[in-house]
Amino acid sequence: MTALQSILIVLTSFGEIAPGEPTGIWLEEFTVPYQEFKNAGLKVTVASIKGGEVPIDPRSKPSAEQLQDWSESIQLLKNTQALNKVDGNQFDAIFLPGGHGTMFDFPDDPSLNQLLGNFADHNKVIAAVCHGPAGLVNATLSDGSSIVAGKQVTGFTNDEELETGLAKKMPFLLESRLHSLGATFVAKPKWSDHVQIDGKLITGQNPQSSQSTAKAVLRVLADR
Repeated sequence: MTALQSILIVLTSFGEIAPGEPTGIWLEEFTVPYQEFKNAGLKVTVASIKGGEVPIDPRSKPSAEQLQDWSESIQLLKNTQALNKVDGNQFDAIFLPGGHGTMFDFPDDPSLNQLLGNFADHNKVIAAVCHGPAGLVNATLSDGSSIVAGKQVTGFTNDEELETGLAKKMPFLLESRLHSLGATFVAKPKWSDHVQIDGKLITGQNPQSSQSTAKAVLRVLADR
């Protein structure tokens, strides 16, 4: 990358599936890509749907070593910008980490849908990992067509969701929804490190794919 490029990371603000059943972002899907982007020299901005503190799924609690390695990125989660206050025109790429919270607030957020539609219309880099592609399901191009129609994508698979035991608590199954929108969903065996690249659209299958998805973003940006 010959010039400083900028990337917007958008996080869920949804923190509870049901009373006593917390959710949020899957921490690794934010911290690992954040470090990859920072180490590559990108200007990174972190926003969330509502702004303020971002909920973290307790099942993604870091180890002591990870807590030390991820301290900078975790601190950023304490006070994020609200997405509706962010000017998307200043960014070269957008990245959507997952976590089950995204299934509830990403799809119907007007700011996110508008931002992703604009990125797709202008052929900018859009990337998402695991449940992050939930943000893609209602985003459309200016002609009204889905931004994933005719695209090869991946994300958290139906089999993986069934294994978590949360499938019936989700508003939809991500693999099935993406397929219904006209995307070709490419699934690898459960928990495989798998990234799908279709032009400027980059998707990763699960938490194991976090670093690979971020590296794919850097490669695509470098080829601009």
